[in-house]
Amino acid sequence: ALFKLQQEGFVDVLFRSGWRVLPFDFDQFEELYDLRQVLETTVVHRLCDGAPKIDKPQLDELAAIWLVSLGQRSTDAGQVAQWDEAFHCALVAAAGNAEMARVHRDVTNRIRVIRRLDFTKQPRIDATYDEHGKILQAIQHKRGDQATLLLRSHIQTSQAEVRKITLHQVHMARQAVR
Repeated sequence: ALFKLQQEGFVDVLFRSGWRVLPFDFDQFEELYDLRQVLETTVVHRLCDGAPKIDKPQLDELAAIWLVSLGQRSTDAGQVAQWDEAFHCALVAAAGNAEMARVHRDVTNRIRVIRRLDFTKQPRIDATYDEHGKILQAIQHKRGDQATLLLRSHIQTSQAEVRKITLHQVHMARQAVR
């Protein structure tokens, strides 16, 4: 587990001294979110333009989770975080480009820890349901520009929320050390 954390840039091995937690790299976080946004918005356009390898059943599975009534929505933050990640990965996979899906999985794995911070408050869970539902409806109606705008806004809002929470946690950790 520590070697995986080292590989992902969270810890460093100190020769014969143990491990050291590295400072959070906000620039890398921003770059990974930029790459994620490029991949996902490209995919949404392909889904709306009728790319030849679209996996429609996969999109239908997403609709069964995200296009539900308020009473059917999960309030379990852990479950919604898993579904959120699966939503974004399934969108990319549904477009049928294996290389894009592979790169997206790598980005997803690298930002998973911080993305989960977005589901610590119920209003963000509710917003995720609403936003995913609108994105799916735009895709179903082949409205590529609308789906792209919705997806970009969704990712940027989540990114800003995670950034705010991360900055707050770093601040609190520094205060605790003093």
